[in-house]
Amino acid sequence: MTASTRHDADAPRLGEVFSGGMRLIRQFVRWHPWSFALAVFGAALFVSAILASAVVVGRVTDLVIIPVLDGGEEIGNKVTLSVLAVMAVALWKAVGITLRRTAASALQFRTRADAREKLIEHQLRLQLAWHDRRSTGDLLSVSEIDTQTGTFVLAPLPYATGASLLLIGTIVLVFATHWILGVIALIGLSVLVSIDIRGAFSLFTDFEAAQYERGTVSEIAHESIDGALTVKALGREAEETERFRAASEILQTRLIDIGVRFANFRAIVESLPAAINIVILVAGAILVGDGAMSAGQLVTVAYLITLMAFPLQLIGFVIFEMAHSQAAWTRVQEILDADETIDHGSLDARPMVDGAGLESKDVQFSYADGEPVLTDVQFDIPAGRTVAIVGPTASGKSTLTMLLARLWDPSDGAIHIDGRDLREFARSELALEVAYVSQESFLFDDTVWGNVTLGSGVADEDVLRAMRLAGVERFITELPAGYDTQIGERGATLSGGQRQRVALARALLRRPRVLVLDDATSAVDPSVETEILRGLQGAELPSTIVIVAYRRSSIMLTDEVVFMDEGRVVAHGSHEDLLATQPGYERLLRAYEEDAVRREEEEGQS
Repeated sequence: MTASTRHDADAPRLGEVFSGGMRLIRQFVRWHPWSFALAVFGAALFVSAILASAVVVGRVTDLVIIPVLDGGEEIGNKVTLSVLAVMAVALWKAVGITLRRTAASALQFRTRADAREKLIEHQLRLQLAWHDRRSTGDLLSVSEIDTQTGTFVLAPLPYATGASLLLIGTIVLVFATHWILGVIALIGLSVLVSIDIRGAFSLFTDFEAAQYERGTVSEIAHESIDGALTVKALGREAEETERFRAASEILQTRLIDIGVRFANFRAIVESLPAAINIVILVAGAILVGDGAMSAGQLVTVAYLITLMAFPLQLIGFVIFEMAHSQAAWTRVQEILDADETIDHGSLDARPMVDGAGLESKDVQFSYADGEPVLTDVQFDIPAGRTVAIVGPTASGKSTLTMLLARLWDPSDGAIHIDGRDLREFARSELALEVAYVSQESFLFDDTVWGNVTLGSGVADEDVLRAMRLAGVERFITELPAGYDTQIGERGATLSGGQRQRVALARALLRRPRVLVLDDATSAVDPSVETEILRGLQGAELPSTIVIVAYRRSSIMLTDEVVFMDEGRVVAHGSHEDLLATQPGYERLLRAYEEDAVRREEEEGQS
């Protein structure tokens, strides 16, 4: 079922949409009450200036224009006083406009920034299992488009609040002028507002569906761009273009339908003030002719109704944006309501020592499909050792390394560092204890230096030492600006091996007590990989190093080997012991070597 079908079927009642919109507005106002109050105060100044201008125009008509034109009175200083009165009201109005717009803009943009910060902070606290069920493109759409659209209502809200006061003041003033004109104005303005309300809420389900369809378009675009190399290699450009075109056309059709219906409602609403004014002018002319009111009073009422046209449109915009913003905020709230958070313990005051012992006790793990990936995994690694995890494809090696970094939690059992369960570490503490580097580490659209430091205030000599250990210095002179070279999104301008070395330097800079490398040097030349591993062992790092390894040359540099197969630890010991006691281990290494030779021959032929 598509998003649009789902939401059309579950269309909410008008009252539900209105109450939800009011709750959303109250939530935003609570975040920045002073900005809202200042904006409403500016709107009140503006509204009072409008009412004052109508009174001034009416008084000028009665006291200056009619006596001079009809009675032939001398102008004298009447024009000067009239101009001063009009200018004073204009200045009054200008102050209100400036104050309202400045405060309203601050309210909207601060709220939008707060919403994005809350959204990102909450997502970073959620488990990877939740992220696996959501596409990156859709999450980006929520963070960018939905937070922006969700706060749109704040832009016209203060003005509309003032316009509501203007609406009340207008009705009171018109009734005070003459009750017949008051009744006409009350009926006309009530019809106008009711049309706005009905129009806005009739489009709510379309607004909501459009937001979901925007997410779908963003998801497809992100997948296609992120997988551009694969798409080109497989010649799937036409299929990806067609997939994006189909999703875009669905969104286009939805937005056109919304635009047409919105325009129809606005055409009706924007023509009503003129119709109301005509009726008031006709009725007022009759009353003036009967002597029931003066010409200046009629001018005051007609001028006020004319000035009401745009403020009333603002009330309509708020009503429409209330529905639109609520539809967008529904997607934001879905993420904020996600409760699959990672629970952390409290900070341990015990001093940390170099290296950390690792222990796995009866660890079981399954992903969402329920199939067991790890079963009864047990091992004990002394502090300061370098350990290789070796096993065939799908034996659970990468999953185990993610558990060691607590990117996932075991379904059963526990992993300990120095006898302490990983789940007992504070959030900030665990990031200092364990550094994890995967085969496909993420690099930001920044310089090489920025990707290693990530903005931390680390001494330059420490950064250079980490880069030297990771082998970054071997290729840095090849880059046009050295350490200041912009490497593009995901390190697009670097080779696979260069990206891995930058990611390794980033981890080494933190000097973790546990360094987990999940095949993190697989794209590096074997001789360079050997040099890096030897450098790590001789650098006196405060780390216990765990490496997912395939190459015999790398495995031989480690102190111990954990041999895995089918999600279990088959054997744990030195490389020589496993060669002597585990035929499967020896066959696996030989298969790795044969595969490496075959790939080198294929590359040489190409």
